[in-house]
Amino acid sequence: MQNEQDLVRRAQEQDGEAFAELYERYFDKIYRYIVLRMGDRTEAEDITQQVFLKALQSLSSFRWRNVSFGAWLYRIAHNQVVDHLRRKQRRPSVPVEDVELVADDDPQREAERGQEKGMMLKAIGRLTLAQQQVISLRFTSDLPLAEVARIMGRSQGAIKALQHSAIVALRRIMKTEL
Repeated sequence: MQNEQDLVRRAQEQDGEAFAELYERYFDKIYRYIVLRMGDRTEAEDITQQVFLKALQSLSSFRWRNVSFGAWLYRIAHNQVVDHLRRKQRRPSVPVEDVELVADDDPQREAERGQEKGMMLKAIGRLTLAQQQVISLRFTSDLPLAEVARIMGRSQGAIKALQHSAIVALRRIMKTEL
C-alpha cells in the first residue's frame, strides 16, 4: 500500500489512478457514515458521490495541517449531509424494511437480530444530530476519538461527553420507549 501522503500529492498533480486508490480506500467508510446519518441508501449513495466529487474539485486546497485526508473527507461528508438535510427539512431515519439481515441457520435468531437492529436504528434516529454523528463516526466508521474530535471540530473531552450522553440516551430509549 502506498503512503497516503504520496497518494494525495499525486492526486493533486492530476494523477487519476492515485485519486482512484484514495476513493477505493475511503468509499465504504464514507458511505456507511452517510447512510447511518441519512437513513436512506439511495440518498446516501448520491451524497457519497457528491462528497468525492467535491473532494476532487477541492483537492488542490487540501493541506496536511493537523488533519488527515480521511478527516478532511469526513468533514466534507458532514457538510454535504447537513446541506441535504436542510434542503429536505426532515430528521434522518432508516426504514426498517431496508435493514439487511445477516444470514443464519436459525430463522428465529435471524429474525430477532433483524428486529434488534431495526430497534437500534430507530433509537439512533431519535438522538440529536451531534449524538448521531458521534455514534456513526466512533462505532460505524470505527474512528479513534482524536479523529472524531478533528472531524467534528470539538475537543476530545467534548467528544467523550457527547459519546457518553448518546450511549446513555440510547439505553434509555431502548429500555423504556421501544
